[in-house]
Amino acid sequence: MKLEFHHINYVSEDVDRMHDFYTRVLGLADMPEDQFPRTESDDTKGFDGKIRFATDGAMQMHLAQRDFTVHFKNGHTINPIERGHIAFRTNDLGAFLALLDAEGIPYSDYGTAFSAEWHQVFFQDPEGNVIEVHQQVKA
Repeated sequence: MKLEFHHINYVSEDVDRMHDFYTRVLGLADMPEDQFPRTESDDTKGFDGKIRFATDGAMQMHLAQRDFTVHFKNGHTINPIERGHIAFRTNDLGAFLALLDAEGIPYSDYGTAFSAEWHQVFFQDPEGNVIEVHQQVKA
């Protein structure tokens, strides 16, 4: 099982202002939203808030509209867009979940609720910081 850093997610009430800061001031490149197919959202699943993306060519920044209720809507305890999170990509999500289970670390398995191409799982480190681990799936 391999893990690699994938993205950092910051949340904001003004996503465009954040995107402008990271692209104009810090010089990151814009990443078109159509590179990230989203899962359809409704009253019981998904997330329909604004998201913008930027990159340095290797790491990505995901800038999402803060939503204090997304975990309730999706039936989970962990909310990945309340305070933001860091994300890792794995090539074997099943093995990683077995590791979390063996360590007694609870997690929220969102599946493809947010992204049509990623199976996402969220959990917390010992200080309560949210961490995402995802594996690419076929759209």
